[in-house]
Amino acid sequence: MTSEAVRAPRRSSAPSAGSWADRPAGVPGMVPPPSVPLAFLSSAAIGLVACGVAWVWVRGAAASDPTADPVVAAAHLGMLATLSMGVLGALHQFTPVVSQRPLRSIRLARATFASWLAAAWMLPLGIGFEQEGVVEAGGGLAALAIALLVVNLSSPLAARGRGAPLAGLRLAVAGFVVTACFGVLYVADRRGNWFDLSGHVVLAHAIVGLFAWLGLAYVAVAEKLWPMFFLAHVPGRRRAGWVAVCGVPGGVALLSPGLLLGQPVLGWLGAAVLAVGLAGHLTSLVSHVGHRRRRADLHLLFVATSALWLLAGAGLALAAGLVVPDRHHLGVALVAAAVAAFGGWLLETLVGHVHKVVPFIVWSWLRSRGVDKGPGGRPLMFSDLYGHRWAGVAYGLVTSGIASLCVGLAASLQAATAAGGALLAATAVVVAPNLSVIPLRMVRRRKAAGPPTTTGTVGGTGALPPAVHDRSTTLSLVAVALASAAVLMAATVVWSNQHATTTAIIAAEPAAGPVVPNGQTKVVDVGSGEFYARPSTISVAFGTRLVLHVVNHGTMDHDLQLEGRRVRTGRDATPPSTSRPRHRPDGTPSTRRRTAPSPT
Repeated sequence: MTSEAVRAPRRSSAPSAGSWADRPAGVPGMVPPPSVPLAFLSSAAIGLVACGVAWVWVRGAAASDPTADPVVAAAHLGMLATLSMGVLGALHQFTPVVSQRPLRSIRLARATFASWLAAAWMLPLGIGFEQEGVVEAGGGLAALAIALLVVNLSSPLAARGRGAPLAGLRLAVAGFVVTACFGVLYVADRRGNWFDLSGHVVLAHAIVGLFAWLGLAYVAVAEKLWPMFFLAHVPGRRRAGWVAVCGVPGGVALLSPGLLLGQPVLGWLGAAVLAVGLAGHLTSLVSHVGHRRRRADLHLLFVATSALWLLAGAGLALAAGLVVPDRHHLGVALVAAAVAAFGGWLLETLVGHVHKVVPFIVWSWLRSRGVDKGPGGRPLMFSDLYGHRWAGVAYGLVTSGIASLCVGLAASLQAATAAGGALLAATAVVVAPNLSVIPLRMVRRRKAAGPPTTTGTVGGTGALPPAVHDRSTTLSLVAVALASAAVLMAATVVWSNQHATTTAIIAAEPAAGPVVPNGQTKVVDVGSGEFYARPSTISVAFGTRLVLHVVNHGTMDHDLQLEGRRVRTGRDATPPSTSRPRHRPDGTPSTRRRTAPSPT
C-alpha cells in the first residue's frame, strides 16, 4: 500500500484543552492545531539563516580560536535557534501522536514558543557581544520555556505501553532539563567565576545537549516516523530501537561526568556505550530501509546522508582525542569540526523530515479551509504541497554547507567556513518558501472560488468556522511579535552598550606621547586553561604598573596573550609596557615583571 490518504480515526467526545477540537475529518483528536508546530518550525528556518550569517561573520575567529565567544555564539544560534527550535516543534506535534494523549494546554505551548524564541536569540547575542545581562535574561527565559514544556508534556509522557519512542521522548525531555541546568550554571559562572570553564567542562555540556537532548529526541521520534514515511514493517520486537533509546542516554550519563571530573576511564567507557546506542540507531535505520515498501526518494537520501554525518563526527572526535595532547590547536579545531558534523547529522535529518512533516501538518489545515483537491482534480496528497526540484536544491545546499563548515573548522580555513555559513543560510531561504508558497496559493484560490463546502466538524457535527483557525494563527503571530520585540530590545541594549563603551574609551585616551608613571602598582590574579582566561579584561589607570600572577589550571603549557586596541601582542612578543607571564601545568605561577608603566 503506497497511498498517502489519511484515514479518519475515532474521536473522543470531550477533547481537552490540549487538543484541536475543531479539526477536520481524518485528523486524530489529540493533535494540536497546525499553528503550534509550524510556529516552531518557521522560526527554526529564521534561526538557520542567522546561524549561517553568523558563521560568515566569525570565520576569522573560528580559524584562530574555535572557542572564542563569537564562535560560541554562532554555534548557539545553530543549537538553540535552529535545532532545538525545530525539535520542540516536532515534540509538540508527535508526542501526542505517540502517546495518544493530548497536550495539557495549547496556551502553554504558545507560551513555550514565545519564551524559547526570545531565549534562543538573546543567549547567542549576549555571548557574542559579551553582554552578561542579556545572557542572564536569555538563560532565565530558557529555564521558563523548559519548565512550561515539562508541564505541558507531562500528561502525554505519562502514558504506558507505547514502546521505545515514548520511552526515548521521556529521556530526551530529561536530557533537555539537564542541558538547561548546565547552561544556567555556566551563565551564572560567567559573572561569578566560581569554577573554571575549561575545555572538558564545556565539552561535557555540549555532549549532553547534542546527544541526551537533540540526538535522543530524533532517535526516539524516528522509531515512529520511519515505519510511516518508509512504509516499512519491521518484524520481531525491534530490539535495535531499544538499544538506541537506552544506549544513547546511558553513554552520555558516563561520558559527561568523565569529562567533568577529568576521569579518562569513565569517559572512554561512556563513549563506548554511546557508540553502542548510536550503532543501534543506525541498525534500526538499515532494518527499516530494508523492509520499506516505498521506492527510494529524496527523503531516503536525506536520512542516509545524515547517518554519514554521524559517522563523520565520530571519526573527527576520535582523531581529536588522539591529536590534542601533541598538537593542541589542531585538536581543538577537530573537536569543533566533530561538533559541527554531529550538528550536521541532526540538521540534515531535520531539513529532510520537514519535507514530510510540514506537508503532513499543512494537509489538515488545508482540509479545514475546504481545500481537498490536488492538481488535476484528484484527492489532495502530501506530495502536492511542495516543489520537489527545490527540495533537491535544498539537499545540495545543506549537504554542501555542512561539509564546508566541517572542513573550514578542521583545517582553520576562513573561506570554507564562510562558504559553509552562506550555504546553510541559503538552505533556509529555499526550504521555507518551498513549503509555504504552494499551500498559501491553494487557500487563495479556494477563497476566490467561493465559500468552502463542509469538510470538517465542530464538536462532531456541522461546518468548521474559519475564525477558529484565524484566532490560533493570530495568537502565534502575537507570540512571534512579542518575542521579536524582546530580541530587538536586547540587540538595542547590546549596540548601545558597545557604542557607549567605545565612545568612553576614545574619550578617555590621552593625547599621544609617553606615559608618565603615577607610582601605583596593581596586582591581579589570573586563572587560565585551554579555553579561557579569567578575568578576561582588566582596567587600570594610565601610568599604573600592572603585575599579573597567572596560575595555569589546564593540562598544557600556555603563554597568556594580551590584547589592546584590537591588536594582539602575539605569543612571543612582549609589549614594552606590560607584564608578560608564563605558567606551567603544575599550577605554579611564574611572572616576569617589567618596570615600565602599563598604558592599559
